[in-house]
Amino acid sequence: MNLEIKVPDIGDFKNVEIIEVLIKEGDQIKKNDPILTLESDKSSVEVPSPFDGKISSIKVKVGDKVSKGSLIATLSNGDSSKIKDNKSILPETEKIIQEAEKILKKIDPEKKIIKEELKQNFETKVEYKKFTNYSFEQNSIGDVDPQETIEWIESLNSVVERDGPKRANYLLGKLINQAYISGSNLPYNQKTPYINTIPREMEVKSPGDQVLENKIRSLIRWNAACMVVRANKKLPELGGHIATFASAATLYDVGFNHFWKAQNEKNLGDLIYFQGHCAPGIYARSFLEGRITTKQLENFRQEVDGEGLSSYPHPWLMPNYWQFPTVSMGLGPIMAIYQARFMKYLQNRSLIEDQNRKVWVFLGDGEMDEPESTGAISLASRERLDNLVFVINCNLQRLDGPVRGNGKIIQEMEGLFRGAGWNVIKVIWGSYWDSLLEKDKTGLLMKRMEECVDGEYQAFKAKGGAYVRSHFFGKYPELRDLVSNMTDDDIWKLNRGGHDPHKVYAAYHAAQNHKGAPTVILAKTIKGYGMGKSGESINTTHQQKKLDVNDMYYFRDRFNIPITDKQVENLEFYKPDEKSEEIQYIKERRKQLGGFIPTRKTKTKALKTPATEIFESSYLDSGDRELSTTMVLVSILTKILRDKEYSSRLVPIIPDEARTFGMEGFFQKIGIYAHEGQKYEPVDSEQLSSYREDKSGQVLEEGITEAGAMSSWIAAGTSYSNHNIEMIPIYLFYSMFGFQRIGDFAWAAGDAQCRGFLIGATSGRTTLAGEGLQHQDGHSLVMASTIPNCVSYDPTFSYELAVIFEDGLKRMHEKQENVFYYITTLNENYKHPAMPKGAKKEDILKGMYLFKEINNKGKTKVQLLGSGAILNEVIKAAEILSSDFGIDSDIWSVTSFNELRKDAIEVERKNLLNPDKKPEKTYIEKCFEKRTGPFIAATDYIRTLSEGIRNYVPGTYVTLGTDGFGRSDTRKNLRKFFEVNKEFIVYSTLSTLVKEQKIASKVATDAMKKYNIDPKKPIPTKL
Repeated sequence: MNLEIKVPDIGDFKNVEIIEVLIKEGDQIKKNDPILTLESDKSSVEVPSPFDGKISSIKVKVGDKVSKGSLIATLSNGDSSKIKDNKSILPETEKIIQEAEKILKKIDPEKKIIKEELKQNFETKVEYKKFTNYSFEQNSIGDVDPQETIEWIESLNSVVERDGPKRANYLLGKLINQAYISGSNLPYNQKTPYINTIPREMEVKSPGDQVLENKIRSLIRWNAACMVVRANKKLPELGGHIATFASAATLYDVGFNHFWKAQNEKNLGDLIYFQGHCAPGIYARSFLEGRITTKQLENFRQEVDGEGLSSYPHPWLMPNYWQFPTVSMGLGPIMAIYQARFMKYLQNRSLIEDQNRKVWVFLGDGEMDEPESTGAISLASRERLDNLVFVINCNLQRLDGPVRGNGKIIQEMEGLFRGAGWNVIKVIWGSYWDSLLEKDKTGLLMKRMEECVDGEYQAFKAKGGAYVRSHFFGKYPELRDLVSNMTDDDIWKLNRGGHDPHKVYAAYHAAQNHKGAPTVILAKTIKGYGMGKSGESINTTHQQKKLDVNDMYYFRDRFNIPITDKQVENLEFYKPDEKSEEIQYIKERRKQLGGFIPTRKTKTKALKTPATEIFESSYLDSGDRELSTTMVLVSILTKILRDKEYSSRLVPIIPDEARTFGMEGFFQKIGIYAHEGQKYEPVDSEQLSSYREDKSGQVLEEGITEAGAMSSWIAAGTSYSNHNIEMIPIYLFYSMFGFQRIGDFAWAAGDAQCRGFLIGATSGRTTLAGEGLQHQDGHSLVMASTIPNCVSYDPTFSYELAVIFEDGLKRMHEKQENVFYYITTLNENYKHPAMPKGAKKEDILKGMYLFKEINNKGKTKVQLLGSGAILNEVIKAAEILSSDFGIDSDIWSVTSFNELRKDAIEVERKNLLNPDKKPEKTYIEKCFEKRTGPFIAATDYIRTLSEGIRNYVPGTYVTLGTDGFGRSDTRKNLRKFFEVNKEFIVYSTLSTLVKEQKIASKVATDAMKKYNIDPKKPIPTKL
């Protein structure tokens, strides 16, 4: 059967140019194979074949312009059964109908109630307390009928006993909904009573040896404290933190001993985001495991000689140990959320196996005030990230005082996370409270627990058992009687949940097995636990770096450390014999869980760089075609996606701007990742670039969240280490909303040794034109220069971009260098020349090459440097200088002022350290050897960028840039305003030549009048 292939619906575009024909007569093609590429002034997109068949004739060629319905080719032996009938039901609609039918089958025809399918989290049948007088006091609502209240509570209790908590929750939900329908505007409360979420009867018991684990935990506490105190006794300026780990030791110990799987040959392992201030405790555990030496502990925070330990988790400083930089508060939580989502992404795309791995994230309650800490928690529940566990150490204190002195941080966090759809587990009270709660038949103890605020709870643990008896239990006679047979020491031993390994184990077990939603564990602890009067639960504990000898005696005695007074005074570390039961136990536990953690993998299977042909097409002259460098990049990516080895590894990341960047063609070609697929028929389903979501989709369409998109990029860029697979993340964004918005994330990416591409699209102060002050970027390249392993470029032409992108793929993913690339691209369309014959790839990569020489035997000669958007202005200025003023020039394309500067300062340093040897020349000096000045540099960025090479330019050096706030206007007017247009470049050159006495001053003053340059105009930074 002969069939015709026609141009499908391409939206509002007409007469679109064909830039590639990907088929030839005789080819056997399959449905969805790309057959040609179309390019508009904004984007390029592949056209897929609508069915299978053999190409019998091709009706178009490169350069033709087509619209919807234009004939492309004919097929012989075509399979028309796969052609979509416009009148038939669309596949998306069919899916919706099928899902609806499945639901209808589950409806009970008698009661019309959908049968419950969710399994209860806790199957154990227990006896529930029947408090009839316990309530949360609400002054505005009085109990007008106490008897009726009791009857309602008794009815609810009977439902729980007979049918379980799920049924009770179902009925309560129905009642609340009915109340709203009836007009009752009830306040919504996501908080539960201030007690443990898991009742004692439902706790899963730890299989560990609690005596041994307690000994090990005590040794870790001692060595962690000694590490910090020793360092500050020797050098007080070093600092350090004791109190945070003191409060969290049990939270870590239970995970290390029973839950956290290590990466090995059989399993990719769990990912643990350690709270930064807890680093001493993690080192102390590794010391017992034999992974860290005594000398390293002695050199805590003394890293310069290479034998110390970093202050916090820093993969750059300890590349075989730490996985995630977490101490910049707020970054850990959001990066972990997107890490868990990226794990699901890899699994759903069948790139890694689902091994029931978890991402565990340890946070402080004070850290939760950072916007990034909670900014993405709704994404975690929306994506059903049941591979994610937050453990928030609620020690109630931040650096200066209480986190919520007048409230309860645990209750606040519960409401926030429960409202966002998380599974919330509160671990508030330790086992010593169980008997008291059991004896509390009226609920008065729970009421008192509810009444107290965190400021009071802090004081209770700072002032002793007698104080607790008087101020906590003493408020009500019944509670005073409840503890009448307990001594003050007994009351003091009433522990908090986060210090109880039994309670923590039960919470971790529940989190480990929860399905369908992320889990947050809110563990109540004491900051400075075990530090005595110098640090336990007092406001200054975070800053406490030193403990006197009496404090250390107290610490030793409290935790039963088997050392002498002399050893205490010498602050000696303690490690049992290698054959001791403690060391054997700790190693056996890690052996059972696959190995030691933290451990960072540094290598994985490399990717061979795609064929050079993919990039060489960009070396050619674009002819009459005008296109932006952003479109050039999209074209390169489209070709890479045809490479079978490489295509699956690309991770395009877009913060809701795909159409701005001309990437909408990716929607159909590789799909947008969505963990549930696509449950709806998109409004543009008939168009070639319709919005297609897919469970195995490749594009990460993040929405309007630069922080989230950057976190995804970091997850993908460290995949080689965390998931044993090399991925190539390419994050495109408005350049102004890059480094300025996410600078701290970019720094963390460098620390984490991330590999990937950041693309600052619509870059430059004057290129984005009408968007104005907030959108126009004139400094992202300056910010990029602050990150040591960030390689940054500002290319102008297609061949420059192709050379740079190919080099990035080779360095990062074939040679596996721990660098990442920041490349600016433009949204300005213009013609692109072919790569000059004398231009070398290595020179483009070094940061500068000779683009063109204008030699008309003029009066004098100048060196003109340009980059990015302004290079074209420089080229035009050179032509004017030659034709109107008889001045010759060499035109240099500076692809990277930052790379030039890096080379120069490295060579300068080498010469400084080798005074007895012949000085080496910088690359800049080599370029300008035998070239006469002056040197004029113009960019679309602030002058700081081009000023970075001033010391290495051999002559008068004048820089032009876009210092000041941006504003809305045309590109032409903006370049005139910021004084980087061709006219101002010409005038600046003439003025400089006047100062060097190479031309008459009248030439410059006449040019000033000719080009309407106002000498009285204020500098743009003041306008």
